[in-house]
Amino acid sequence: MNGVVLLGRAVGAEWVKLWSVRSTWWCLAGAAALTVLGAVTVGAGEATDLARAAAGDASVTASGPVVSAAALVPFALAAMATLVITAEYASRGIWGTLQAVPVRGRVLAAKALVVAPVAAVAGVLSGAAATAAVTAVLSADVFGARVALPPDRIALDLLRMGLFFALVSVMTVGVGAAVRSAAGTLSVVFMLLMGVPMILLMTGGSAALAASLRMPLFAGLAFMESADTVTGGPIPYPAGEGLAWLLAWTTAALAAGHAVLRRRDA
Repeated sequence: MNGVVLLGRAVGAEWVKLWSVRSTWWCLAGAAALTVLGAVTVGAGEATDLARAAAGDASVTASGPVVSAAALVPFALAAMATLVITAEYASRGIWGTLQAVPVRGRVLAAKALVVAPVAAVAGVLSGAAATAAVTAVLSADVFGARVALPPDRIALDLLRMGLFFALVSVMTVGVGAAVRSAAGTLSVVFMLLMGVPMILLMTGGSAALAASLRMPLFAGLAFMESADTVTGGPIPYPAGEGLAWLLAWTTAALAAGHAVLRRRDA
């Protein structure tokens, strides 16, 4: 049978499994809540700083705080992506999955192809909701109505955020296939996104700083052109390079997951 047809059937099965559990809905709701609350907090802080500085007509782009808050959100979507693969190992359901789809690379591809669009759409929709919330809050007199709504910039920010979330989620699927436990996968993903970069930053060395800025979270922030990061400013390389590093990390995680899935029994 045609490989594309078989992959399509595997994707359909994974799609049903994803939406048949409550954890998916809770993770998506958590991602949306983090996006909105984080963006409003960041936006209010930026508007307050402008007011204190008497910055004239300077304003906050409504989607800017949303992008800055995006650093908090991948963990909720990573939890969803983790369960897509590790829940089957915990329940031994992976045996049935591999019997139905013996080509293990196809199993991993199907899971990635389901997780990616869900995370991307979640990023765009939660980002749009957060942008609306930032606009509503910063339009209040107490914040000096310092908010701008350039449609082209907002659309680009939301699309980039959706792609960032999709790639982080797919990377998590790869890590989950290699690690096979929910706790282990979340620990590895946390270390990749936040733990190791923070440790490298604390060393203070230039080589360590350069390495930390090219790990997945900072690469994603560079791709989204975030102007407010834990480094105290924008990432010092262009958005295209950020996307390249993010793709490299995602590819490496999938390759590791595929290697383990092929060589080890379920």
